[in-house]
Amino acid sequence: MARQHLIAPSVLAADFTKLGAEMDMVNGSEADWFHLDVMDGRFVPNITFGMFIIEAMHKMAQKPLDVHLMIVEPEKYIESFRKAGAAVITVHYEACPHLHRTIAQIKETGAKAGVALNPHTPIEVLEDLIEDVDLVCLMSVNPGFGGQKFIYRTLDKVRRLRTLIDTRNAATLIEIDGGVGLQNAEVLLQAGADVLVAGSSVFSAKDPVATIAALKAFKPVFDI
Repeated sequence: MARQHLIAPSVLAADFTKLGAEMDMVNGSEADWFHLDVMDGRFVPNITFGMFIIEAMHKMAQKPLDVHLMIVEPEKYIESFRKAGAAVITVHYEACPHLHRTIAQIKETGAKAGVALNPHTPIEVLEDLIEDVDLVCLMSVNPGFGGQKFIYRTLDKVRRLRTLIDTRNAATLIEIDGGVGLQNAEVLLQAGADVLVAGSSVFSAKDPVATIAALKAFKPVFDI
């Protein structure tokens, strides 16, 4: 039986001078989630938006908000992001010295809990809690800025993570964030990815709705 993969356009790549129209476009497309990157200028060298903007987006969104916290001390803000409308809250392994506790904290709010790994972080660090997380976000670029080139070493990490999840019979989703587009979507799905975050490849396309449909149309990998 085939897994049905999800498409999560990254709003960081949208035109914020017409954010309502950009969100309406995604609402009317085959996309499954909105992906929202929160950056604090400390964990990554960029600053984006926080709870107030996400709360405004939540009012416009007709699809779940997948909130990716690229921030230090995320445990201080989890309840606030959940209250703002986050359906999925992902924190970075590298920012959480007490990761198991932080995952439990996210789940206590009713949100799905995700863990993101930077390109240099091996998937083996999740061996002791893979059953506890709903999603693992593999960064396929160095976090902080959109429009970067995809790091192809990520494909090997996807395959190894897929093996770990399947071996443990976990329901964890594999999300890929960074440099994802029509040029690599199929090979990522074949490697075992479940969720594709697409930013520039969607919002800079001549026809974003058609691009989302094309990303959704790729055949996902089949379960054994």
